[in-house]
Amino acid sequence: MIKPLNPAWLRSLVAVCESGSFTRAAALLDLTQAAVSQHLQRLEAECGPLLIRRTRQLELTPAGVKVLEHARAAATAHQRLQAALAGQDPHAGPVAIASPGSIGLILYPRLLALQQQHPGLMVSYRAAPTADIIAAVLAGRAELGIVSQRMDDERLSADLFARESLCLVMPAAAADDSWPALAALGYIDHPDGRDMGRRLLARAHPGHNIDELPVRGFTNQIGTILDPVARGLGFAVLPRFAVAAYADQRAIRVASALPPVVDSLWLIHRAQWPLSASAAWAVGQLRAQDWSMGMQAA
Repeated sequence: MIKPLNPAWLRSLVAVCESGSFTRAAALLDLTQAAVSQHLQRLEAECGPLLIRRTRQLELTPAGVKVLEHARAAATAHQRLQAALAGQDPHAGPVAIASPGSIGLILYPRLLALQQQHPGLMVSYRAAPTADIIAAVLAGRAELGIVSQRMDDERLSADLFARESLCLVMPAAAADDSWPALAALGYIDHPDGRDMGRRLLARAHPGHNIDELPVRGFTNQIGTILDPVARGLGFAVLPRFAVAAYADQRAIRVASALPPVVDSLWLIHRAQWPLSASAAWAVGQLRAQDWSMGMQAA
């Protein structure tokens, strides 16, 4: 059974075969000719005769052909490993990110646009609550995460990515956002609906609570929450990114002149691990884009 072959011996074989001489191979490898000859001798001691040495000519034996193929494959694998570890190509490789669903409605299409420009990228996106996003980043299932609170965790690096306001969204025909009007309309609930509603309505209508209002519907799909609102079936409280992504903007109206409630969105990743070149490039491209739609319109 052949023992694992020394990579230096294999490099010398490739250099000799590609250059056609021991002298040129030694120059390519920055070695002495004696060292290259010694490498070939040791390789032949393990694998049998590899080269037939003729005057001004070298010819591979059948075993030499097989060992040369192995040597070239090993060199290619080594180069691929180096590239993967170094993340050398910013336009190729995975971009794995998790975020709240609201910003995901805007974020994911933008990531796909980057992948269209550079098909070597592989975008992986997951919409998830904060706890799951943190767990995914810490476990390496996502290299990047976006969360609505700054992490006090030494394992995570957090940088401000965008700001996002809460919006009271009503049917387009509803012009009145007074408390009696909201009570008559009722609200469309969703997994974060009560929390968001409490935060916004407590400032817009002090002394009142969203629990006082009738629930007209519920959905846990971020992209469909505004469908019943557009049909006149109730109002909803949603982050601005989810509102901006809704297809039928003419069917809805965002209440204006409400006291602002704004969340900061933080980009997180493992503090100890440098970002891959593909992820770092994607983040730079995303940061350069306009995220002002996340803020409440004046």
